[in-house]
Amino acid sequence: MPPDLPLTLVVDRACPLCARVIRWLERTADPARLLLVDVSATDFSCVGLGKDLSQLRRRLHARSASGVWLTGVDATYWSWRLAGHGTWAAPLGWKPLRPLLRLAYTLFATLRPHLEWLPHPEGASRCGAQCAIRQKPPAS
Repeated sequence: MPPDLPLTLVVDRACPLCARVIRWLERTADPARLLLVDVSATDFSCVGLGKDLSQLRRRLHARSASGVWLTGVDATYWSWRLAGHGTWAAPLGWKPLRPLLRLAYTLFATLRPHLEWLPHPEGASRCGAQCAIRQKPPAS
């Protein structure tokens, strides 16, 4: 049964791999159907969600308009479908594959924090003052 819309997908744009998928979803998502909220944004707050930040970062979460939470493969399946990527989402809904997909997602969620070494799609635009190259003082 489809979730009540809009579905709010809680994402982490700081994750390089996640950021690629987020961009893919944003290109086609209708905000009336799918909203993306970034846990790594400076103005993000967990107040009123009933989940803390560590829970939201540990695995993908989506919340329906009626307050029902979907996680992991279910959150992925519905967010991809609602963004118009039903062809890619279809295998995630195949019942015989669900146990294997849930296991694969659990493995991915465990490894995800260790994928920060991957290049981020926003590249240097993510850098602020912490990436500034210090100039050598002129030789006298």
